[in-house]
Amino acid sequence: MKPISEQTYNNIVSLLDHNLSLRQIATQLGISKTTVSKVRDEARPDKEKSKGGRPAKIATVDKRQLARLAALKKINTTRKLAQELKNASNIDVSAETVRRTLKKSGMKAVTRKKKPKLQPNHIRQRYDFALRHQYWTTEDWRRVIWSDETKINRLGSDGRQWIWKKTGDNRLTEQDIQGTVKFGGGSIMMWGCMTAKGVGFACRIDGNMDAEVYVNILDEYLLQTIKYYKLDRNHIIFQQDNDPKHTSRIARNWLDDHSIEVLEWPPQSPDLSPIEHLFQHLKNKLADYKTEPNGILELWERAEVEWDQITADICVNLIDSMPRRIAAVIKAKGGYTKY
Repeated sequence: MKPISEQTYNNIVSLLDHNLSLRQIATQLGISKTTVSKVRDEARPDKEKSKGGRPAKIATVDKRQLARLAALKKINTTRKLAQELKNASNIDVSAETVRRTLKKSGMKAVTRKKKPKLQPNHIRQRYDFALRHQYWTTEDWRRVIWSDETKINRLGSDGRQWIWKKTGDNRLTEQDIQGTVKFGGGSIMMWGCMTAKGVGFACRIDGNMDAEVYVNILDEYLLQTIKYYKLDRNHIIFQQDNDPKHTSRIARNWLDDHSIEVLEWPPQSPDLSPIEHLFQHLKNKLADYKTEPNGILELWERAEVEWDQITADICVNLIDSMPRRIAAVIKAKGGYTKY
């Protein structure tokens, strides 16, 4: 540092105490910014130093407003949030600036989950169901035979697939591609059921499924499952959703004729059914195959193999999640849950 007079030194200290910036002091006194910085370090070492860079374009109050709008899900894209900020405070910032601001506020972007739309009557029925069953134990839930249908695609689209790549590697290799074909490549519909002793007999559904087809499935595959596991019909409870073919007169009559108690099920509630997660487990196993099935027949053969390899422990673990699912519905007052 070049020698400066005592008067200049004192002037620097005085201007520092009045919170002028290093640049402002240097310009006002006609000295270098480095000289001002060294005087500050010597005379005022505890004084907060500037972090440098341009001043933030978004004030603290606007940052809170952005975070509040994003948290309330009123505006769901950073581009729209940037436009809202411009309309409200005349602050023109990019979507990227909004994105960084939200990240610094502790928020992160996540994929919106696809769930059935809940109407007020659905929410009420879900809440009532949860309240009626809030004291059921895992042993109570293990009495239930869980059933449903699911679609299995021959090629992809049974869930998002991820890979890891090095930063800056923009090459597309075979591993980067999740193959698709025009018209989807075909799929199969499958009916299955699950008990605390293991999976039941699974059925491939050919063509459209109506009430008569459904009753034939119950007559063959559900009864086979009950017989195979030596289940007591007077002890079991059968679960199905509220699809019209499940609640049809012919289906109700069949269940009554076979003395099978049916669990009254709330609408729009796949999150309450553990068999939904069992089907996802099956699809994950099918996705692990290194080659795509040559056709629908091979897809069904693979599905049968993987279904039969599902252990009773997997079924029990899913069924035993029911008290937590019920608690989640009660906590949400019948609304959406994480399941």
